[in-house]
Amino acid sequence: MSSATASAIRPETAPVAIDISAVKVRQQGAWSSGDYAIVGTTLQIVGEELCEALDLRAGQTVLDVAAGNGNVSLAAARRWCDVVATDYVPSLLDRARERADAERLPMTFREADAEALPFADGSFDVVVSTFGVMFTPDQDRAAAELVRVCGRGGKIGMANWTPEGFIGQVFKTIGQFVPPPPGAKSPALWGTRARIAEMFDPYAASIKSAQRNFVFRYRSPEHWLDVFKTYYGPVLKTFGALEPARQDALTRDLLTLIQRFNRADDGSMVVPSEYLEVVITKQ
Repeated sequence: MSSATASAIRPETAPVAIDISAVKVRQQGAWSSGDYAIVGTTLQIVGEELCEALDLRAGQTVLDVAAGNGNVSLAAARRWCDVVATDYVPSLLDRARERADAERLPMTFREADAEALPFADGSFDVVVSTFGVMFTPDQDRAAAELVRVCGRGGKIGMANWTPEGFIGQVFKTIGQFVPPPPGAKSPALWGTRARIAEMFDPYAASIKSAQRNFVFRYRSPEHWLDVFKTYYGPVLKTFGALEPARQDALTRDLLTLIQRFNRADDGSMVVPSEYLEVVITKQ
């Protein structure tokens, strides 16, 4: 056997196949744990700003994909749009429904997988997602679904954490303790213009993007860590998978990360976290 042939069949040179179904089950378990709504409600301003970037108009049909506790859904409903909120975690939709009921905002809620949306082609004027669809294991399929259900000339709006920003670095940090499945693409790729162009350019009349910051404001770095360990599924699950000594090491690394980003000097936490705001107009 030639050296070239041997090199060609070495296991390490073969592409790694990812078990999408297994990853999805794992992710669904993570987002179902804790109570994401406790964290999610602090992000409401991002949904409001995205709706303004989209220049939403009353009466437009809007689909919120991976809606979580409904930040963009609520923002769109406040602008008199006809809104459908979807997520594959029923308990999160329950929290979104509670918020809509409290504000007397008419909305429709439907359990749905972002990679297989149960709607006809071109069903919506606007399709949105904030820090949601970026976590799908099959990124290209999810992007194709956003395009498919958006009508011709409609808009797709997203807010996605960037790799360099605080939350992107949080995921990088926890990934050093509990590595992602082999072959899995980083969710933070959705926060890069290159990946957005790769997925959406063929279908877009235009793509506009802007780097923005959401500012995490907590009583202290320790307060943030306590909230995320208790309520934010990916962090909660990571800590739960570690032995006590490794938990202590992760705690130190996360507090060091906060210190690097924290602009407060009074013991509190004021940490800007960069995200990419994207508005795509479909051909």
